[in-house]
Amino acid sequence: MLDSLVRRCLTLALTVFMPSLAVAQATNEQPAQIVPLPSTRLPRTHRALPTTSAITAGDLMTRLYIVADDSMQGRDAGSIGNVKATDYIASELKRMRLQPAGDSGSYFQVLPFKNRTIDAASAISVADSRLPFGREWGASTPTDIVLHDQPIVYGGVLGDSSFMRLDSLAGKVVLGRLSPTNFQGGLRAIALIASRSAGVMVVGPPQFLPFFTQPQQVLESAGGSGPLGSMIYLTDSAAARIFGAPLGTLAVGTTSQPVGVEIHVRMEPMPYPARNVVAILPGSDPKLRGEYVAIGAHTDHVGFDQTPVDHDSIRIYNHTVRPGGAEQQAARATPEQQVEVNRELAAWRTAHPGETRLDSIFNGADDDGSGTVTVLEIAERMAALKPAPKRSMLFVFHVGEEKGLLGSMYFTDHPTVPRDSIVAQLNMDMVGRGDAWDQIGTDKDGRALHGNSRLLMLVGSRRLSTELGDIIERVNTADKHGLVFDYSFDANGHPENIYCRSDHYAYARYGIPIVFFTTGVHSDYHQVTDEPEYIDYDHMARIGSFIEDVALHVANLDHRVVVDHPKPDPHGSCQQ
Repeated sequence: MLDSLVRRCLTLALTVFMPSLAVAQATNEQPAQIVPLPSTRLPRTHRALPTTSAITAGDLMTRLYIVADDSMQGRDAGSIGNVKATDYIASELKRMRLQPAGDSGSYFQVLPFKNRTIDAASAISVADSRLPFGREWGASTPTDIVLHDQPIVYGGVLGDSSFMRLDSLAGKVVLGRLSPTNFQGGLRAIALIASRSAGVMVVGPPQFLPFFTQPQQVLESAGGSGPLGSMIYLTDSAAARIFGAPLGTLAVGTTSQPVGVEIHVRMEPMPYPARNVVAILPGSDPKLRGEYVAIGAHTDHVGFDQTPVDHDSIRIYNHTVRPGGAEQQAARATPEQQVEVNRELAAWRTAHPGETRLDSIFNGADDDGSGTVTVLEIAERMAALKPAPKRSMLFVFHVGEEKGLLGSMYFTDHPTVPRDSIVAQLNMDMVGRGDAWDQIGTDKDGRALHGNSRLLMLVGSRRLSTELGDIIERVNTADKHGLVFDYSFDANGHPENIYCRSDHYAYARYGIPIVFFTTGVHSDYHQVTDEPEYIDYDHMARIGSFIEDVALHVANLDHRVVVDHPKPDPHGSCQQ
């Protein structure tokens, strides 16, 4: 599931630079519920077995151990690992005899994916001295930025109630500081400030800086604007030079001395293609086969780090201190939590003497290997149906979701079937977890939500079509799937903004009814510990069978799913 551009950069940086567990500081003021970490009973490796036309836990396990294997190197979009994964998917679709629906009769739709780099000669100038790029600042920007004698306004601590009023930001370049005690609030504030101001500068820890100096992957055709547009990231020392004093001594609204900004951007080709995988199962009804029910997931994850970390100790720490994984990446242990971490780590070391598991690969088993292999299982099941569904089924495996929904945005802007022929889109992202020991997220008031063995979270099922939401409820009850639905993430104004953070929104923005299926986040979310050995395959098979049943009901309706809510602006911003 997508992190915003800044959220993704900063949370990955925090993972790499997390302090040693033995010396983690107790700075988190609110103690979290401590749920003992379950020991996995699944192996680290699994021999691939032939799959069948039924949706089974064994088939899903075979597929996910392939897709989330270390050899895929975290499946980063535009990497050899993602090419391997999409090759596997296309070969499976061909084996199922589904029709290719990509470019030029192939299963692949290739994106105009490029590396965006900041020229090393770029600089910020203050009082005739230059702040060197890469040492004191970095940037995320789709285009060149040139400012002459530009004053910067200090807005305050990001996410704090004392920050400058949003209605006073127009025309200003605003600088804000990230708070270690309100990390998520600060990230959300950046997006709001970017939408109201002429520019954003953010001050934070220096270890985040490499993520704003390294190349970023973007769509050339879209200018690579990303969800936050342009942003400059500064160290404390750079901000102090701009204002002539440490930020901690400044009043909100303080204006800096004139600043010169000269940032030059280069677009360079990627070494490997980034591509959606698209296939069609033709419908059996001559009058309806020109309409499509789309089923999708994303194939990419976030790659790997150069510095390996201790897999088991980080998993124990995150489960106790950061039950939401990257969603709570800035959290540090309370004294009570540290006691529990030390106890569990000691027990683990005793049970596994001399075993140290170094890990640097973000395997993305749940995010979104689980959705990817579930779509493959549904495709294999539907390919065996006699007769086929009345409407055609459109299977789209999106790339670049983690980069800002790039693959789904590109597909819906450049569809390989008529866009208005897609009657609904069913999206799966993270459907492999959600048991009682997983914290699946928080409600809109910040209270922890834990899963259960039949959990399925739904987002967006009635936002465009009341009928689609009703069908989903009816299928679950009438066909005795026995799933327990949780709509907490679907609340208007929910701080996680999930409706806008996965590939379904690319379809919804064009008025196509969608539903997003997920079992929520957890302590392994966007961590090197998101591995296939921690997945609940029985529950994932139950979810896959249910979604296949929903798709069949929609495909066999005697009418299109009714859209009875206003359609959004396809080129506007999304706010749940």
